[in-house]
This record gives sequence, structure tokens and C-alpha cells, in this order.
Amino acid sequence: MSNENYLNHPNFGLLFRVCLIDAARELFTTLYAQRLFFLVANGDDGLEFEPITRTDARILVENRMRVLRRQGQQQDYNQLQVMYKQTFQ
Repeated sequence: MSNENYLNHPNFGLLFRVCLIDAARELFTTLYAQRLFFLVANGDDGLEFEPITRTDARILVENRMRVLRRQGQQQDYNQLQVMYKQTFQ
């Protein structure tokens, strides 16, 4: 079973989920180029896409990794670390 998640953006096409940021938001990137990043929240009017910079996306993922490490969620941390290296290095 794959835990990859995809979402269709109305203008940019298929987006790939990088990670869960918090209970209300997830970070997605364009599937192929991984140059455009979006914070996606399920708002009152449906999905809300907030474009963010690559630097802001990297910071959000680093913060999420710190939270996972502090909470002792080693498996989730390791998976996110692999995603981080593939996306930002």
C-alpha cells in the first residue's frame, strides 16, 4: 500500500503531497518540477491553496521534522527526512 497522496490543482495540474504540516494544513508541490509549493487547507469553501516559496516550504518541513523527532515518531521522521532530501537537496 502506498501512502503517496496527490491533489489536482485547478491551474497547475497534479500536485504531490510532501507532508502534513499540522492538523489543518498539508504541503504540496508540483509533481514533476517540484518548484512550486502550496499550503493546502480544507476551508469553509473547500480546498484553499496558498502558494509559498521554496524556502518557506523547506522551513516548514524542517519544523515538522523537529516536531516528529521531539514526539519520538521515528518512523514518520525517517520517511520525512527521505522526502526532504529528495525535494530540497
